[in-house]
Amino acid sequence: MTRTFDILSKVGDEGAFRQEIRDWLAVSMPKNWRSEWQGLENETLKPKMIDWLEERRKVGLATPHWPKEWGGPGLPFGYQIIVYEELTRADAPELHMYMVSLFQTPATLFEHGSPAQKEKYLSGITHGTDIWCQGFSEPGAGSDLAALRTSARREGDHYVVNGQKIWSSGAINAQFCLLLARTEQNVKRKHEGISYFIMDMKAPGVEVRPIRSITGEQEFCEIFMDDVKIPAENLIGAEGDGWNIAQSTLSAERGLLIFGGTERLARSFERDRVDGKDSWMRDPQLRREYAAFHAELQVIRLLIRKLLKELEANPDKASSTLPTFIKLTWGPFLQRYTEFLVRAEGLQAHKWKAPIPATAHTSRIKFIDFLKSYAWTIAGGSNEIMRNIIAERYLGLPR
Repeated sequence: MTRTFDILSKVGDEGAFRQEIRDWLAVSMPKNWRSEWQGLENETLKPKMIDWLEERRKVGLATPHWPKEWGGPGLPFGYQIIVYEELTRADAPELHMYMVSLFQTPATLFEHGSPAQKEKYLSGITHGTDIWCQGFSEPGAGSDLAALRTSARREGDHYVVNGQKIWSSGAINAQFCLLLARTEQNVKRKHEGISYFIMDMKAPGVEVRPIRSITGEQEFCEIFMDDVKIPAENLIGAEGDGWNIAQSTLSAERGLLIFGGTERLARSFERDRVDGKDSWMRDPQLRREYAAFHAELQVIRLLIRKLLKELEANPDKASSTLPTFIKLTWGPFLQRYTEFLVRAEGLQAHKWKAPIPATAHTSRIKFIDFLKSYAWTIAGGSNEIMRNIIAERYLGLPR
């Protein structure tokens, strides 16, 4: 007889809640997913992602961070953390194809979307039918996002959009795009005159070109827009308020997302030690280096948990400096540690293998993880921009 799981009924008893998740994962998590998903992407990967999202939806864990009024379970923040801890502990696959859909899109629509926009777009995310991408960065406006040049001109009941976006994750599979475009050219400050839109990726004039990365994957894309018509009803918030709204979108990258990434690495970190006990762990110098990395990783984990506690206590008063510092610390650490593993394991680590999706930086294919680590020093704001933010906003140093 198949057991029925009722995870949400255990809210109020953290131990029972955690155990119910563990029992459910033992039965429902895709079997041998790392080997079966290896080398898959786009259309061959999407059905497996949808199936896993559906399994999570059945027990209320497709969107554990969403409020009840928009289809989520409305879990207290502490219970959301437990969900991600247990998913990591079980080595469950990440829903990376739905990251923008599950995090950036709701972070934007919950706070700034109209009731009609929430009603129209959120249900497609929870059922896995709609994938979203983000159209922010441009060839001349990456970390300096306010320098974007994509234009949106109002004509009657729609806007006409022209321009180019780059480094858009998953755009090749997306149905919708969170788009920033300039609606006013003559402004005093470049942050002004930017508006925020929902763009249908199937609209005439939209062209998506995949970018083949150094690992052979097509995770990122360019988006070209040639006289694309976006209905005025797809404007999020007020015209010209796009910069402020974008801060809600970007904030999604600073909490549970990075928590999940560091916890996955911590789990992989312990496996690295076990796997290396009869080889590189016998070298005293490599053991010392590993121990130093262990200390660094624990500091980063403690910083992230401090941030999560602040968010749980009062989301509006959480530290504004801590997310920036964590981002600036995490990226270089990831680069140095994955480089260390490639060096420690020698030629064996250089043997090429197909990437494994849904693993972030913990595929355990050392060379692939090393190559991917460099994305973290750019994604969500380059390290140079992060340092400028700390220097100018928090230390008061001159520009």
